[in-house]
Amino acid sequence: MRIKRAVNAVKKRRKIMKQAKGYYAGKHALYRVAKQQLLKSGVYAYVGRKQKKRDFRQLWIARINAAARMNGISYSQLMHGLKVAGIDLNRKVLSEIAISDPASFAALAEKAKSALK
Repeated sequence: MRIKRAVNAVKKRRKIMKQAKGYYAGKHALYRVAKQQLLKSGVYAYVGRKQKKRDFRQLWIARINAAARMNGISYSQLMHGLKVAGIDLNRKVLSEIAISDPASFAALAEKAKSALK
């Protein structure tokens, strides 16, 4: 006895077409093209999630560097000084401190300077 797939095939296509809603030109209207675009979109999304982490780290480092130079120390010296002083703060937190509480950041910079000497 043969198996009829019509219902399942339509469901599968409908799911793909629903996901492709909003795509430009035939990418939202033609099944084969939509399926290819969804695969490509998945790749873009995966790469984008990794890129986002890099971008944020780059932003945090730029902010920390700017704040550190205002306190008379370079970024690399600051990070090394904090490590030597035993202050274990990540770049995200340091960036937030640099923006929201410059006085605390200045104190951290001084501790880093004194640890280097």
